[in-house]
Amino acid sequence: MSQPTIKDVAKLAGVSISTVSRVMNNSKPVSPEARKKVLDAINKLDFKPNELARSLVMRRSNLIGVIVEDIGIEYMAQLIRGVEEIGRVYKYDILLSSSYGDEESLENAIEFLATKQVEGLVIITENISAEVLVKLRNRRIPFVLLDKYHTYKNINTVKVDYKAEEKKLIEDLIAKGHENFLYVNHMENNILNQKMLEGFLEASEDNNKKGLVINSRSDKSDDGYNLGPDVKKIIENENVSAISAVNDEVAIGLMNYFVDNDIKVPEDVSVVGFGDSNIASIYRPKLTTVSIPYYDIGAISVRALIKRIKEEEDILEEDWIIEGQIKSRESSRSIN
Repeated sequence: MSQPTIKDVAKLAGVSISTVSRVMNNSKPVSPEARKKVLDAINKLDFKPNELARSLVMRRSNLIGVIVEDIGIEYMAQLIRGVEEIGRVYKYDILLSSSYGDEESLENAIEFLATKQVEGLVIITENISAEVLVKLRNRRIPFVLLDKYHTYKNINTVKVDYKAEEKKLIEDLIAKGHENFLYVNHMENNILNQKMLEGFLEASEDNNKKGLVINSRSDKSDDGYNLGPDVKKIIENENVSAISAVNDEVAIGLMNYFVDNDIKVPEDVSVVGFGDSNIASIYRPKLTTVSIPYYDIGAISVRALIKRIKEEEDILEEDWIIEGQIKSRESSRSIN
């Protein structure tokens, strides 16, 4: 028996071929009565033109758009993997686009993915403007926003409490007998840096320990290295036994300076980072740091998005706070 054609659908529904096409492609307005007749005819004939057309008839594409700032940023790849693998469990595929931190490119990516009939969007960025958020909301496409550095009113997300994680890291060092601490802060004024600094200071004050702070001009290893002479003076003058850096790169830059200047880690001073980047477990001595479960953040976010798409329970009625894990390695020691 031959497969039914669009002509057969039009004949059974009592409408024109162009009306059937409009319903399938959702291209022009069609009366509710005509739409119902066409959909009934399609179902009765089990008409299967192709997967794309069928998905449009059902208003489903089983596609989720993912926009990243830059795939080259290490943690973004882990987030994407979580989104993709859990998406597949729910029978969704992803379309990936990059904005490279440019607002116009971000808007273009949203526009592009909308034309591909994505059912929802996961936007992984380090900054998004209020104007783009308004345009995004106006599109009526369900979305989840994962922003490492900012918080937005009325938008709940999956996030890390950076203040609590830094505080736990310092308290772990206190439990190992350390008394005087130095925190290498990144001067850039963003929510992540602010919260981590607050966590360091709170842990020091709550436990009656000396907590000193020095500022780095960037969060790169070169600046960690360049701070070396100033850090060396503080270690000597303030009897500092443990240093916590804003991230792993700065910590490793600082340890490189120590190697060049006969300061032994962890014998002379313990050094800890934050983020558990790939190099943290490769560099010698291996770096003690806080691991952020980026895969889990991506997985939870896409699960929340799919529930929104299917109009089920919203598991992000409040922010979903996910905990990090201290990775104790060779760069820190107990001095009890």
